[in-house]
Amino acid sequence: MNRERPKLGIVVPCYNEEPVIEETVRQLSDVLTSLMREELIAQDSFLLFVNDGSADRTWDLIERLHDRYPWVSGLKLAANVGHQNALLAGLMQAKDRCDCTISIDADLQDDVRVIRDFVLKYREGYEIVYGVRRKRDTDTWFKRNSALGFYKLMKSMGLKVVYNHADYRLLSRTALEHLSRFREVNLFLRGLVPLIGLKSTEVYYDRLERFAGESKYPLKKMINFALEGITSLSVEPIRFVTGSGFLCFGISLIVGIYALVSKLMGNTVSGWTSLMLSVWFIGGMVLISLGLIGEYVGKIYKEVKSRPLYLIERDLPAQNALEAGTGASAPHPAIDQVVRYER
Repeated sequence: MNRERPKLGIVVPCYNEEPVIEETVRQLSDVLTSLMREELIAQDSFLLFVNDGSADRTWDLIERLHDRYPWVSGLKLAANVGHQNALLAGLMQAKDRCDCTISIDADLQDDVRVIRDFVLKYREGYEIVYGVRRKRDTDTWFKRNSALGFYKLMKSMGLKVVYNHADYRLLSRTALEHLSRFREVNLFLRGLVPLIGLKSTEVYYDRLERFAGESKYPLKKMINFALEGITSLSVEPIRFVTGSGFLCFGISLIVGIYALVSKLMGNTVSGWTSLMLSVWFIGGMVLISLGLIGEYVGKIYKEVKSRPLYLIERDLPAQNALEAGTGASAPHPAIDQVVRYER
């Protein structure tokens, strides 16, 4: 594993990114060529775009960009499998092709300029580098506060999550090898990566506005994502159900004593309100408890079936310097010329 001039693979999961994909390639290519000129990364570093069953022209554009630029590679999944599975597919595909990977979303909200800081941290010996947002000024009031509440909830459940970190991170080949040993179907990479336990650090940056398109995480998906993360990595909700059961049992004892005293004093009619409240309260708790238990049973069902997380339809590897017929230390075929893109 090369620390001085590592071969870097930048993995970009894509779902209906037609409006932004060419600009994403332009900005990431500028970063790659700049790092190559500084001799911070190997000349055969590459970009890997993972098409997650897009319904627009995203894959057609990836193919066109692959033919045009030798450092652009593509991976087409056979169906839409979701952001986390698509990201894992790209990481596992890049694992044996490079010394380290950086994952980033295609919407250009994560500042690509801090990729240089990621690489410098890797050269210092870190195996995992987390990209962490300094602030959330670009978010709406609801999204900002719901995200903060989500991280606090995850922490209270005992999960090892990095505050204000999404999926913008660097992973060394060693970290990727360890990650590949996690076999669960219910993926929540933000919670799994900290479990690897290798030497890690953080890089802070300011999140930008979307270049084009719209968010792929509306409210419903955000809620499902949060529920997936909590139930995939923590048993605290089940323990909460157990605690609630004991609490209801304690309340039922108090209500029982109250009912007995009312009976002895002849005030049986006056207990109707408390009885109805108790029935509704206990009934609601039972339904919530069954729902939580059902969520865990559903996850066990998925794990037992062991279906593949993704299926690859087509792989377009990058044309690196060695494949182009140059020496390992020779510059990338495009480095010695001015790289121009249609803007």
